Amino acid sequence: MSYTPVVRRLAFALVLALPAVLPSIASAGDADVTREMIVNDPAAPKAGNPKGDVTIVAYLDYNCPYCKTSAPELEKLVKSDGSVRVVYKDWPILTEASVYGAKLALAAKYQGKYDEVHKALMSISGRKIPESQMLAAIKASGVDMARLDADAKAHAAEITALLKRNDAQAKGLGLQGTPVYLIGPLLVAAAPDYAQFKEAVAEARKRAAKPS
Repeated sequence: MSYTPVVRRLAFALVLALPAVLPSIASAGDADVTREMIVNDPAAPKAGNPKGDVTIVAYLDYNCPYCKTSAPELEKLVKSDGSVRVVYKDWPILTEASVYGAKLALAAKYQGKYDEVHKALMSISGRKIPESQMLAAIKASGVDMARLDADAKAHAAEITALLKRNDAQAKGLGLQGTPVYLIGPLLVAAAPDYAQFKEAVAEARKRAAKPS
């Protein structure tokens, strides 16, 4: 296969079309690991233009320093492009604190504050961030902490189910770690900067424009 320069530079693994159903995972039904659920899971937090012509699916962990490096670059791309849709896949695989942070970020979605908590957690430098430091960052983000606690308890089963789906999808895709970005038909196991995100989106649009 001939790779474009951006593909070589980012060590892309190209997926020309995600399979309709990924390899079965013992802990999840096939319905959880379809391409449709990867791109359009109604419970997954989303950002950007909901009608964007390119969807970026982001598999992230709040203790991943590479995720923290690329997160503001992705945010910059979304703001500057205007036609990019983002689907966040919290995939807490590094530490128990990662699970703690992911659950609170997803609980914040119920008060419309996922973005605020996501940015707060991604802004903490380093790795192996303890739960106490994550909680302090969340409190400083401006969320209603009483409601966050109530939503975390009331929606615990839904949040856990979403995290299990994210994990099943990641394993079905054969992902080895974070961050991973599905940019249209491209699978990017790297931490792109703004220019690299921009080039990958252009490549995704180019591929989409080609006749099938």
